[in-house]
Amino acid sequence: MPELPEVETVRAGLERHVVGRTVATATVLNPRAVRRDPAGPEGFAAMMAGRPLRSAQRRGKYLWLALDADEALLAHLGMSGQLLVGDSERPLSPHVRARFTFTDGGPDLRFTDQRTFGHLMVCPLDGVPTPIAHIAPDPLEAAFDAAVFRARLTRRRTGVKRALLDQSLVSGIGNIYADEALWRARLHWARPTEALRPAEVSRLLDAVHEVLTEALKVGGTSFDALYVNVNGESGYFDRSLNAYGQEGKPCGRCATPIRRDAFMNRSAYSCPRCQPRPRSAHW
Repeated sequence: MPELPEVETVRAGLERHVVGRTVATATVLNPRAVRRDPAGPEGFAAMMAGRPLRSAQRRGKYLWLALDADEALLAHLGMSGQLLVGDSERPLSPHVRARFTFTDGGPDLRFTDQRTFGHLMVCPLDGVPTPIAHIAPDPLEAAFDAAVFRARLTRRRTGVKRALLDQSLVSGIGNIYADEALWRARLHWARPTEALRPAEVSRLLDAVHEVLTEALKVGGTSFDALYVNVNGESGYFDRSLNAYGQEGKPCGRCATPIRRDAFMNRSAYSCPRCQPRPRSAHW
């Protein structure tokens, strides 16, 4: 699933290519794309026609295009969603779920989603879209408060990786960047949050910020064709991964083979030497 760097890369592309333009038509080609919009496919299309796109913003893994001061087009890319800008005359892919044309007659915008887990909806906007008001700020937002994060993290009684994936605590971090940040911070994924020392939490926050910023510079991580930016280009952070997906490969610090553990129906990757397993742990 796209994480913060991938979503921010798409947001920046929308800012460049569609913000300031006015929607001429919206066509929903698969009703699942707007399944969370109470107006349904026809109502969604009617609400979008004639609307100017005023800004492109993001919180964690969600992004939105502000339509006016109190309404927005909210998008979640799910596992395979793409927002692609291109020649309006190009062939229509079978995976296009919604299409937007513009009054200037220029490139169109297409929501492509092979696995159909993503969605679009028009919703109220109050600083952030109301359906995601419960989601915490992400580490690259101005609204992110490190002191509040530290306090809330150490009050939890859970494993540190599980905490990083909790979108009510901090948004935008998924499996890939959690493993990468924990490797840099030399913390095992099952370390109890309540036992973390202040210096360790600071080290973890620095690592999270570094990993997300570096991934953003290269357009995120692409393991297949399902994540691309608005121009259809892949990200390159997969070439810089130290832990995630590196099972059996030598750790970049100490050469110990990276270990994979089962974690929440997924995997957690760590170095057994640099990130020692805690005696007391939350699995």
